[in-house]
Formats: sequence, C-alpha cells, structure tokens
Amino acid sequence: MEYLYDKLVKYQEEDVYPMHMPGHKRNLELMNMINPYAIDITEIDGFDNLHDAEDILLENMEEAAQLYHATHTHYLINGSTSGLLVAIASCTNKGDTVLVARNCHKAVYHAIFLNELNPIYLYPEVDEELGIHRGIAPEQVKEAIEKNPNIKMVLLTSPTYEGIVSDIRAIAEIVHSYNIPLVVDEAHGAHLGFDKAFPENAVACGADLVIHSVHKTLPAFTQTALLHSNGDIVDYDKIRMYLQIYQTSSPSYVLMSGISNCLRLVKEQGAELFKEYNKNLETFYKASEGLQHIRVIQPKDYTRASGIYAMDPSKILIFTHGSSLNGVELYDMLRERYKIQCEMVSKDYVLAMTSIADTKEGFERLINALLDIDKKMIGQIKKQHVMLFSVIDATLVLTPYEAYNQRKERIAIENSVGRIAGEYVYLYPPGIPLIVPGEEITKESISKIQEYKMAGLHIKGMKDSNNEKILVVGEQ
Repeated sequence: MEYLYDKLVKYQEEDVYPMHMPGHKRNLELMNMINPYAIDITEIDGFDNLHDAEDILLENMEEAAQLYHATHTHYLINGSTSGLLVAIASCTNKGDTVLVARNCHKAVYHAIFLNELNPIYLYPEVDEELGIHRGIAPEQVKEAIEKNPNIKMVLLTSPTYEGIVSDIRAIAEIVHSYNIPLVVDEAHGAHLGFDKAFPENAVACGADLVIHSVHKTLPAFTQTALLHSNGDIVDYDKIRMYLQIYQTSSPSYVLMSGISNCLRLVKEQGAELFKEYNKNLETFYKASEGLQHIRVIQPKDYTRASGIYAMDPSKILIFTHGSSLNGVELYDMLRERYKIQCEMVSKDYVLAMTSIADTKEGFERLINALLDIDKKMIGQIKKQHVMLFSVIDATLVLTPYEAYNQRKERIAIENSVGRIAGEYVYLYPPGIPLIVPGEEITKESISKIQEYKMAGLHIKGMKDSNNEKILVVGEQ
C-alpha cells in the first residue's frame, strides 16, 4: 500500500515546477519554516481563540484589515468555501431572492441550497474569439435589479478563473443605490491592489463582503483564506455568528500562522517582491510574442480591447487555436516532457498560475518549453477553433433545495432533454456548474457535456462515474 505522505515526498524530489496553486510554489527559500509539528497547538493560554479573538489573533486580523483597507477581516481556515457560506447566510434570510453570477463556484450553489434561496442568474459575457467568460457588466446588474425589486443580495465572481476582472466599483455604486449588499468572490484576487501593475481589489472598489483565498495567489498554505467586511448594510453580528457555524471549532494554528506570515511578507517585503514579479512577468510576455502557433494572451492588450474588463497578468493563458495540438495535449506535454505542472486545462487552452513566489528560473522554464514546442510545429495545419467552455442559459423550474427533496430517477443523459436536473454537473477545475439541480436540461447542455467528455476533460458531480446517466426529478 502506498501512503500519501510518502507519495508527496517522492513527488517533491522529481523537480516538477508548479505553475499552479498554492501560491507559495513550494519556495522554501522565501517561506522558510520549522517543522510544523513543533508549532501545532490548540487553544492554550497566551495564543487566543479564533472564535472569540481578543489577543494576538485579533491583532493579526486587524493588521490584515489595515493591509486590505477593510473595516473587519477574519481568518478562514476552511478556505474560501466557508467565507462564501458565511457571506451569503449573513446577507439573507431563508427563502430570499438573490442575484448571482451563473459562473460562480459550486460553494455558492451549496449556500443557495442550505438557505433555500431563490436564485436569479446573471450570465457573463463570452469572449467569442477565445471561448472564455468575460465578466458581468454593470448594466446587466442594474437591469436585473429593476426587474426583480425583491433581490436581497448580489454576488459576483471577479476575477474569473482565467483572470478577467469586472468593474466592481461601478457595480457597487449601482447595487448600493438600492441598499442591497454586494458580495464578491475574489478568491483568485488576494494579490490584487498591492501593485499598480494589477487591477484594484474589490475591497477598495466598495464591495460589502469580499472573500480572498490567500493560498491561491499569495504564499500561504492550502485551505487558508480571508473574509473582509465593509460598511453597515450587512449585520456584523450575523457575520460573527456564521463564522462560528461554518468554521471548524479547532482551527489549525499552523494554518493561521501561515496566513500571518504571508501577510507579514506582503507588508514588509511586498514592494520589492512585486517589483521582481512584474519584471519576470514582463519578460515572459515579451518573449511569448515570438510564438508562431501557440498563443499567449497579452493582458495589457486584452484590457485595452475589452473596455469594461481588466485582465490579471498573473494568469497566463496559453491557447492552441493556431496549432495542431489541443489544450489537453499541450498540458500533458508540458507535464511529461518538460516537468511543468499547470493549473488547469480546457480543450483549447492551458492556464498557468503565477505568484510572487515564482522564480525567474520558473518563468524561463515555461517560456523555453513553449518556444520549443512551438518551433516543432512549423508547417503543421492550423485547426479551426471551437469555443468550449460556457455556462448554458437554462430555465430554473425548482430551487436547488426543492429539486433535491423531490423523488429522483437515473436516466440516460441523452434522454434527459426537458427533464428537471436532480444533481450538479460541472468541470473541475474550475468548479463552475454546467447544470444545477432544479434547472431544465437542454439539448445544448447535453451536447456540451458530451463534447467535454470526448475532449478528455474532468466532468464531476454526477453519481454515475462514467457520466452516461444523470439524476433527474421524477415524473409525477
């Protein structure tokens, strides 16, 4: 039998470079630490209690709030998932109507289920050329609120998994004019706002509640995150109560110390680290302009062209539209031939995640691999681009809670058109549902799932591991 610890030790000896989260990138020189067992404690005297912080943890969280310019900041040891559950529960009462972006993480849908909420979806614009989601336009939010005056909360994801940032400042002004709280899932944006080369963060743009995964884009342990609150639209006492409900009663002091160390690093060395980081990114993007068949999106060009959206340069998007490869083939090639593990793969692109912990050598390794792969493609026929990932505009017949509590049956997915979904179907990563319980299943959504399956992508959520049968609400 193989044990996980032994496999991890073996893996770290294989010289695979991590172009993926967590943001510490296993950079032991930057994030040096003693054996974690030596500092793994419980709530003993002198070390405070996360759920009733009044000493060192309170001071550390107050410093985090100052760093992000929030009114209050709380450590999250159950990841951004717990922050989303807390935020949504704090903003709503059971049965409320909420306005949420349809490209939200599955944790948002779990919160909708737990609180028996009635969701109204905002569908993000789609970049027709690249086949990725853009963001949510301010006009979309305003129109939806005016059509549905009973909305109690607005929740958006920004940046997206691919790094597209919505105009949160303009959206916040619209939402607040109706005295509605704005929650922003900024899990992929904990690094935003610390350098002018990156977009502003949602805290600075006026969102009421903002969730950051420090482990995704900053040097912190997996599972660590932050919940920021601003203003007085949301009852702060409710936030504190739900933090106790959705977080473990035995928070890890190792993980909390990781958050503290990470933010101390940003505070004390952030200017220097971001300067070097920007230099590495600029060098990489400049070198990528020499690619002939593979295409790396230039964030500055995309930001200028898209108008109301910005692109986070930390997310490197590598497209295969003009090559003989698809995304899965490029992803596998980078891992197997060049020992570079990227974060995510789709049919037509690969996503490499970077952070201030990446080394100059790491960036050079990626660009040299891409140039080498690209060079060997000379003379090969270009492929037609087929847009791959997008959420399907579906009709909500039942709330997710209602659908879950109905009698269900399992049928062949090709026979499910017009039926009401009884389970989630999503790609992981990024964990955005393609089908949500309570939605009417469409022919288009089934075609998408079958296309993803044929492309070799990971379809999750369905109880049938072969993804051939789907749970639907039983017919009366």
